[in-house]
Amino acid sequence: MKIDAKTIVGNIVKENYKVAPVLEGYNIDFCCGGNISLAAACERASVEVDELISRLEEVMKDEDFDARFIRSLELDQLADYIEKRHHAYVKERIPFLKAKLEKLCSVHGSQHPELFEVEELFNESAQNLSMHLMKEELILFPLIRKLVKASKGEAVDLSDMHGVESPIKVMLAEHDAEGERFKTISKLTKEYQTPDDGCNTYEVTMRTLQEFEEDLHRHIHLENNILFPEALILEEKLGE
Repeated sequence: MKIDAKTIVGNIVKENYKVAPVLEGYNIDFCCGGNISLAAACERASVEVDELISRLEEVMKDEDFDARFIRSLELDQLADYIEKRHHAYVKERIPFLKAKLEKLCSVHGSQHPELFEVEELFNESAQNLSMHLMKEELILFPLIRKLVKASKGEAVDLSDMHGVESPIKVMLAEHDAEGERFKTISKLTKEYQTPDDGCNTYEVTMRTLQEFEEDLHRHIHLENNILFPEALILEEKLGE
């Protein structure tokens, strides 16, 4: 893939997810804000675009076989993958992190009052993400699967479909909200650092919170930069 200043950020990550840490290191949002050119992203982050292109090209010499696998999937298969991999992860980790944060607040809250805000933010995220996943699994993803079947010539009744654009807009807005929430959590925890007086539970909780955010970034990237735009294109083609 040839990268230049006009290349869309999300397309670079779609090609090779190994560039994600590089972009994050330059404070460039590739998941929620991945639909802009590299030049525009660099301008926002006050980054020299030629310098970043050089770094990205170096990383992309190492092929990303996972990204290649993702690109090979049909949209219905990608929806299945997101559910089985990322939705399952969120559902599994939420109760674990809620319990750990509650314990940290009771033990370390007096010395680290920011933990109470972290707990409140995560609990808000847990509630919103649970509803978000449900809407994807019950509304949006079934619509996408119908579109794929119709594109293959299968008999599918599309008369009751109101289109994927409206639910996609809702999902995008909710992605933005969670991205901002975790930016705040990361800032409050000084990028998930365990303080000197922190115990093993503290360290495990910070490490898991960081992992949760990283998984959320990849989850959002797969939807914002691949699944959603390609679903819109497919629906448009079927309507022609």
